[in-house]
Amino acid sequence: MTDGGLRFVPLAIRPGLLLDLDPIQIWGWTGTPLNLPAETTAYGMVTVGQTQLADAETGPFTLRAGMFFVLPDGGEVRGGGGLAITLTGYRGLRHIGGPLETAGRLRYIDGCSDTLLICPPRVGDPCLNHLHIPPRTDQTPHTHPSIRIGVILRGTGECRTPDGIYPLSPGMGWYIPTGCLHSFFTEADSLDVIAWHPDSDFGPRDDDHPMINRTVIPAS
Repeated sequence: MTDGGLRFVPLAIRPGLLLDLDPIQIWGWTGTPLNLPAETTAYGMVTVGQTQLADAETGPFTLRAGMFFVLPDGGEVRGGGGLAITLTGYRGLRHIGGPLETAGRLRYIDGCSDTLLICPPRVGDPCLNHLHIPPRTDQTPHTHPSIRIGVILRGTGECRTPDGIYPLSPGMGWYIPTGCLHSFFTEADSLDVIAWHPDSDFGPRDDDHPMINRTVIPAS
């Protein structure tokens, strides 16, 4: 499957590779075990049922719908269903989190809210977000300077683009190319979206992080 140019791409979650955006790949699993490639960092989101998570160094762990993970060197997911994103050439930090809260902790545009679920270990690194869109939201059309990939976890709504309107429902994946104008729209239901960013303009630096900032060396 190609990247669809500048179009919003809905992704029906099925077993195996859904989209190849080298060095990024999007995978799905629905009961059938999925082996995530070694030498990649995998970001995963469980959308239904219970999933067993394991890799060469640790596990298994049981995750349920609304939970998420990072595996720094591939691994296996078994049972349940969800979406995983692998990135070659980057080693993330192992992470298990969730389930999602009912709303985000940070303000976002048009009354929406966001939680940074997985922070970038260093400024510029990838991150994972929970975007909460309340009922009766007509979001301002906008773009992003890098791609966005994710899944709809709860609720219903629409993604509106110049090329068309795309219905959104729980359990569907999606891909938004760099520069694609889009907005989210809801009616009676709220919408909870897990969104992966391949980069960030925020995060710790060698000379700016809590450990060094809170280290006080007395004057001699």
